[in-house]
Amino acid sequence: MNSFSILLLLTLAAVLEVGGDALARTALHAHAMPVRVGFFGLAALVLFTYGVTVNLPPWDFGKLLGVYVTLFFVVAQLINRFAFGIAPTTPVLAGGALIIAGGLLMTFWKA
Repeated sequence: MNSFSILLLLTLAAVLEVGGDALARTALHAHAMPVRVGFFGLAALVLFTYGVTVNLPPWDFGKLLGVYVTLFFVVAQLINRFAFGIAPTTPVLAGGALIIAGGLLMTFWKA
């Protein structure tokens, strides 16, 4: 599997994981029971798809963790901003810079 395919699949996994969490969050705050049940069901399906997506390829996920955590942070901030209208605060951005730096370190440091 080439690097671009891995990056694409990890990005898809991050979108599925964050998206599933966002659906569950929406379900928790829904007032109508049918809407709540529907969002929980959709969240379960999306999170199941995430689990299959991230575990199906024959890769060492531990080695890709730095890239994944970085992608997860970025996708989470984008969804939080555009789906829930919550902009990241300065501490979140500062911590995010450390997450991104750590992901780069884990990815490119050759031991």
